[in-house]
Amino acid sequence: MKIALVTGASSGIGREFARQIVKLYRNLDEIWLVARRTERLQELEKEFSVPVRIFDGDLNRDYIYERIEKELERKNAEIRILVNSAGCGLSGCFGEREQDTELRMVKLNCQSLTRMLLLCRPFLGRGSRVINLASAAAFAPQPGFAIYAASKSYVYRLSMAIREEWKPAEISVTVVCPGPVDTEFFAHSGELLGKSNKVTKVDPKAVARKALLDAVDHRCVSVYGTSMKVARIAGKLLPDVLSAYLMRKLNGI
Repeated sequence: MKIALVTGASSGIGREFARQIVKLYRNLDEIWLVARRTERLQELEKEFSVPVRIFDGDLNRDYIYERIEKELERKNAEIRILVNSAGCGLSGCFGEREQDTELRMVKLNCQSLTRMLLLCRPFLGRGSRVINLASAAAFAPQPGFAIYAASKSYVYRLSMAIREEWKPAEISVTVVCPGPVDTEFFAHSGELLGKSNKVTKVDPKAVARKALLDAVDHRCVSVYGTSMKVARIAGKLLPDVLSAYLMRKLNGI
């Protein structure tokens, strides 16, 4: 059985990935959708002609991985495309929130993504593609968004490393690094700080489409929009100390 597996599929970019995958990959037997909000997944299921399997649960809990692994083994599934889109972010200075709240963000963005990759690796075959959703925040230290940016830097670096490790198996890994996207993200994270709140948020459909096409082309990084491409170059050229200073000013801290 050939499947696509998408985490964070109930909203935002994850939902757009799910919608567009079935248009791009015509030979899938099923698409598996993973997220916490059951009703959202059931609504999304109605849009597809390909059979859908719903895994509703919290990726910070063990049981969801056990369910997915059991089904992968039972169906003898081959994951043709894996999209790790689940994640969360909170704006504000380090230490302003309860520790459990901050640590949950690290656990979801870093540990849960890593666990999903480890779980799915035996079910990826030659020609399979992996898309990990990071952020343009990964390109530089982000005062006012420090933990989120650091967690996405982890996703970025991990993706680049396993891309090289999995090349002999012909498994392609693409890390997606969007800037601000017009989704529910900022309703939960808090709006961008300082001058950053003037940045135009882009359409999640366009971000997902470019990411999928970049994955088809085996690109290592997918960045949508000229401003974010400039941010990536700046992150490479500027010293981290200077980048952190500039971001602190930009974020009004």
